[in-house]
Amino acid sequence: MRILSITAQKPSSTGSGIYLTELVKEFAKSGCTQAVIAGVTREDQVELPEGTAWYPVLFESERLPFPVVGMSDEMPYQSIRYCDLTETMTRQFEEAFLEVAEKAVREFRPDLILCHHLYLLTALIRERFPSHAIYGFCHNTDLRQMQKTDLKRSYIREQIRKLDHIFVPQSAQKQGVQKIYDMPEEQITILGMGYNKDVFHVMGKKPEDGITRLVFAGKIAEKKGVKSLIKSLSYLPYKREELEVLLAGSAGNETEFRQIQDLASKCPYPVRFLGRLSQPELAKVYNQSDVFVLPSFFDGLPLTVIEALACGDRVVVTDLPGIRDWIESNTSGAFVRYVPMPKMQNTDEAVEESLPVFEKNLADALFASIQTETKKAADVSRISWAAIAKKIRNFFDESF
Repeated sequence: MRILSITAQKPSSTGSGIYLTELVKEFAKSGCTQAVIAGVTREDQVELPEGTAWYPVLFESERLPFPVVGMSDEMPYQSIRYCDLTETMTRQFEEAFLEVAEKAVREFRPDLILCHHLYLLTALIRERFPSHAIYGFCHNTDLRQMQKTDLKRSYIREQIRKLDHIFVPQSAQKQGVQKIYDMPEEQITILGMGYNKDVFHVMGKKPEDGITRLVFAGKIAEKKGVKSLIKSLSYLPYKREELEVLLAGSAGNETEFRQIQDLASKCPYPVRFLGRLSQPELAKVYNQSDVFVLPSFFDGLPLTVIEALACGDRVVVTDLPGIRDWIESNTSGAFVRYVPMPKMQNTDEAVEESLPVFEKNLADALFASIQTETKKAADVSRISWAAIAKKIRNFFDESF
């Protein structure tokens, strides 16, 4: 089977990029021949299985003289937002990707095209290759773009409806796709999320030095709840030397990052900024930590939650739409506490007045998790990239 995977952004720096890369690895293990199209810069190092045909679309180049376009307002690398694209930039984006896509389809001759994000590039690919089998993957941020950005919205909606099938992480995204794209239920399948069990697993005992370690992993940004996390710590009753906070990830927005650093400097507990980590490095941090916390205001099915559970951490996470049902259905013995969401506006922005209550609730959940003494890791064995890749292949085999 010949599979062409396509994304408009970097294939290894965000949750959706990891999703694409891990599926490519699993398809390779099952003997598929593959090619990948992705938006990158000349400096990016892309790691794909041996034999994968690579078709880069180069940003910050003469053809595309601007940064990679990000599906989120803040990306963990230099980027530009879709809402900031001019007509000229949009045309350059379309022409560059379609030229590479036509070359890849002509040379590679795919049986199946997998497009990540139900947005502009996927719409362009659907229109340009009407006779090919094309599946689209929703990663939640695409739903946000359709709600907040006017860019070619009618065109995108029209073309996304023509996809052969759509895969979503969980039920909340299924409902969103049905509403935004007016898709019939039978054209959408819930796939969930996988994790790399060879990297993320328990590695011996947690440190026994009297320090409780809280860890966050993701973009160091306000919409990920990092400011609220730091503010919530003032409610905790521990001595300074009894608690440590680890923040793993790159800055989303430099101004926000400096504000977060300033908050951290005034925090009653030490806060360490670890920067962007490789997956093996992140797994070590999870294994050295006790509680993973993700107070995000907008997420689909965060991969980091699964990875932290696999490493034996207890978890505190905002009660994001659909996440509780999915975790409870796909894991057992998971120590997860869900914090009620603050009042929201514009899809992913918390109403300022609701944050003090949210931060107190977050502190209460952190305190309860710290006080829970358990050495048993959650069972996440039902979750894997291999299972997701198999579902996609089986769906194609049954449909074509």
